[in-house]
Amino acid sequence: MVGFVSLGCPKNLVDSEVMMGLLDRAGARLTARPEEAEILVVNTCSFIDTAKQESVDTILEMARHKTEGSAKKLIVAGCLVERYRDEIRKNIPEVDAVIGTGELESILEAAGVAPAPATAPSPFTILTSVHAEMRPGKESQAGTHKSPETHSVPNEDTLKGTGFSPYNETARSNGALAPEVRFRPEGEHRERQGRFSRDLWQGAAHLLPTYLYDETTPRLLSTPRASAYIKIAEGCDHPCSFCVIPNLRGKFRSRRFESVVAEAQRLVASGVKEITLIGQDTTCYGEDLGLRDGLATLLDALARIEGLRWLRFLYAYPNRITGKLLETIAKHDNICKYLDVPLQHASPDVLKRMKRGAGADIFLKTLEKVRAAVPDIALRTSFIVGFPGESLRDVEILEEFITAAHFDWLGVFSYSDEEGSGAHALDAKVPKRTIEARKRRLMKLQQSISRRAKQQWIGREVTLLAEGPSEETDLLWEGRTQYHAPEIDGKVFLNDFGDLEALEAGRFYRAEITEAHDYDVVARILSAL
Repeated sequence: MVGFVSLGCPKNLVDSEVMMGLLDRAGARLTARPEEAEILVVNTCSFIDTAKQESVDTILEMARHKTEGSAKKLIVAGCLVERYRDEIRKNIPEVDAVIGTGELESILEAAGVAPAPATAPSPFTILTSVHAEMRPGKESQAGTHKSPETHSVPNEDTLKGTGFSPYNETARSNGALAPEVRFRPEGEHRERQGRFSRDLWQGAAHLLPTYLYDETTPRLLSTPRASAYIKIAEGCDHPCSFCVIPNLRGKFRSRRFESVVAEAQRLVASGVKEITLIGQDTTCYGEDLGLRDGLATLLDALARIEGLRWLRFLYAYPNRITGKLLETIAKHDNICKYLDVPLQHASPDVLKRMKRGAGADIFLKTLEKVRAAVPDIALRTSFIVGFPGESLRDVEILEEFITAAHFDWLGVFSYSDEEGSGAHALDAKVPKRTIEARKRRLMKLQQSISRRAKQQWIGREVTLLAEGPSEETDLLWEGRTQYHAPEIDGKVFLNDFGDLEALEAGRFYRAEITEAHDYDVVARILSAL
């Protein structure tokens, strides 16, 4: 019996689902009750200080089931292992094995489970969340208003049923027949510059992670039955000085085009209606495969899968939002009109020190281009406050930008001084109290913007996905529109089912917005869809 606790972002969640799938296919049983488990697995996050602390606390919590309960083995996986492999083993003797971000298949050996025979059944199984404990973690919560391989181009056999062929004129113009490439030139260049160095991290493996799961890899989906994530790429090549994710996850690498399409087809056939594509930077997808506008080409293919109701992607790098990408979003009704663009700041001086570039003026022009191409689009961003050297004027520039930009959703992260990042060596650190005051100031500004914007929703008819009874009270149900990404944005509360006696989780409905609050809205059901 194996118990799983998954922390952090959706990318980490997919890793947990892969490890659970490997265990399940090998015959292991899973439980969401740690006290029942013989083997406990904690998949950790170490993106920022609060995430690291949460990971350590969870490991210690699970360790007590070994010292005081019936658990026989404790395995720690994920980003914390890449960074503190030796320290975990030394300081938490209850840990029996560690698995880095590129070692997911080692879960079988670590758990002492024999691999499954080669003739395995279909690799996708749907689990309800009661079989594993998935905690959103500090990375996904801290900055929001919410509470705490071989690469090849797609072939026609793989894309049957999507209405898309990589050998048509559209695909040729997108570069789908270009020669295959292992890594992006930017990644090779950054490696020569020392971007991925882990010399200062005690016990870190010398080789960077290179693992990518594919369409043959087993997964146990822990998300609600109607929704699933697909990780289309891994790693990151960008030089952002505040971030250590490239050191943790390795160079950017895309999954094969046909692998992603095959996985999406299988998920939809199993009952999934909403797919969210994820990666550290999805807008780079396919560059290492020789694709031009690879994400747009992939979205165009996936949108044609019959039965897929909603398709979205998370994390767009601002200078890679192409006209072709926007045209593709606008063209397909089932591609959610939603764009998450983490801008990190608006002051050119701060962005330069962050090694991001651009500034408020350029960003406003980008947002204007996006809204002109997709008029009804919802925009989300996130910012970091308290970066070394950030002045009061820098914060004022950010405030002016937020006021002018009118984001639908916005999160603010407090700067975390991460060892191994370029910013760690910078002087002029901002005091923690000042950082928190600036964060509150920005969130208060966004709250007023959001309150006014949500008032405009009253009387609006929307399509929503019902998710189930509210965590706040059984008298309300919760749902999301295409303008709400899973878990991170506001909610639609349902207090009137109309002519329906009951709602069904995972089903789509037509609804009318009747009330609005700072971030959330209330709706009544008009009809089932």
